[in-house]
Amino acid sequence: MADDDAHDPYDASTYGERIADVYDEWYSELPYGGDLPAAVAFLAGLAGEGSALELGIGTGRVAIPLREAGVDVHGIDASESMVARLRAKLVGDGIPVTIADFRTFSLGRRFGLVYVVFNTFFGLLTQDDQLESFRAIAAHLEPGGAFAMEAFVPDLARFDRGQRVSVVGVGTDEVRLETTKHDALAQRSTSQHVVLREDGIHLYPVRIRYAFISELDLMARLAGLELRERWGDWDRSPLTNESQKHISVWGAPAGT
Repeated sequence: MADDDAHDPYDASTYGERIADVYDEWYSELPYGGDLPAAVAFLAGLAGEGSALELGIGTGRVAIPLREAGVDVHGIDASESMVARLRAKLVGDGIPVTIADFRTFSLGRRFGLVYVVFNTFFGLLTQDDQLESFRAIAAHLEPGGAFAMEAFVPDLARFDRGQRVSVVGVGTDEVRLETTKHDALAQRSTSQHVVLREDGIHLYPVRIRYAFISELDLMARLAGLELRERWGDWDRSPLTNESQKHISVWGAPAGT
C-alpha cells in the first residue's frame, strides 16, 4: 500500500505545511466543532491559575482566545508554516511554541493542563505512537493536572467498501471535495481535500489513525492517568450513542 511506502513523503508536518494558507479560512468556525467560547471556558476552568500546553497549536484558533482569557498558554506543532501564521497574529506572537512532533517531546517543565482539539491527536498514525504521546503528556502534567481531548466518535458506517467521496462546498469558481480510503484493520484513513478551480487542482492530504473511546481510556491508564469526566461537547452536554464527538478529561493523581 502507498501508505506504507518508505519513500512516501507524508510525515507529521505535511498536513500543516500544505493547509496553512487556507486553514483559518476553512476552519475558523467549525460547523461540527462546537462553540469556541464554550471550549475556551471549559479549558480555562481546567487550567485555573496554572499554565496550559496545546498539542498541535496550529494557527492559534483556540490558544489565542484562551490566552486572552488569562491562561498562560504554550504550544507544540510540527508545522513551521502553521506556527508562522500564529506568530503573524498580534496576540499569537506572545505564545511560546516548540516545533516538535507531540508523539515524544521533552520541554523540561510541567503544566496544569495539556489539551488537544479538533481530532489532532489522531494525527499520530499508530497505536504505539499514541501511547507514547500519552506517556509524554503524563510526564508533563503537574500533580493533579489534567489532559483534555476533543475527538470524534468513530463511525465506520460512513464508508462504503472502504472509501468515501463527499462534496464539502460548491461555489461559482470553486468545488471542494473530500476523498477518503479506509483501512479498518489499522484504524486508519487516508484522505485528500481536493479543490478544483480554473487555475488548477489543489490537494491537501491528511492521514489519521482513529481510536475508540475505550482504547483511549486504556492508553491513559497505561500512562498512569485516570478518567475524570467525559461529555458530548464543550458545553458539558451528555455523551450519548448519537454523539459525534467526545470531550474527555484524564487526570494525573495528586502527589505524583
